[in-house]
Amino acid sequence: GEFVKGFIPNSLFIGLNGTFAMWVGALIEDINQKIVLIVPEGKEEEAVTRLSRVGYDNTVGYLKGGVHTYANAGGDLKTITSISGFELAEKYGDVNIVDIRKPGEYDSEHVVDAMSYPLDYMNENIDTLDKDKTYHVHCAGGYRSVIGISLLMKNGYKHLIDVAGGFGALHETNIPKTNYVCPSTLK
Repeated sequence: GEFVKGFIPNSLFIGLNGTFAMWVGALIEDINQKIVLIVPEGKEEEAVTRLSRVGYDNTVGYLKGGVHTYANAGGDLKTITSISGFELAEKYGDVNIVDIRKPGEYDSEHVVDAMSYPLDYMNENIDTLDKDKTYHVHCAGGYRSVIGISLLMKNGYKHLIDVAGGFGALHETNIPKTNYVCPSTLK
């Protein structure tokens, strides 16, 4: 939740409270990539340890005091606009919806007319969206969408809106969804 309110331009969000190691491995392709951490105070050591556990030993340091230090030094923070599932449902039909869940999750059930653009393969497909269009991005619960939006913004996309709560939140709305198919029956 903190990242969307203000982050350093070109930084990549991978939250410590989610499947951190997996997303680091999937999205930071060069294991020798130099990394500067921006973490909540007191979490620096944990982040370095968890990175080195998966082979990322090139953490060069962390920003003391985190994002506030950057802002206090006059740095411009970027933010991510976030809307609720109900707000998206009200706009449905006039917006581009991008579902970044895994292909199996999408195939099982998705918002009608949503585009499948899995986070797992986003690096390889980074130029397939239109940088002039606005996209409403969702995952299953809201963690991956912020990762995806940070990656897209780092690559020059500007018109991105996060759907808070992801597909779980959209399920509570009357937005049209495909019929549910049990994942085990999908080949």
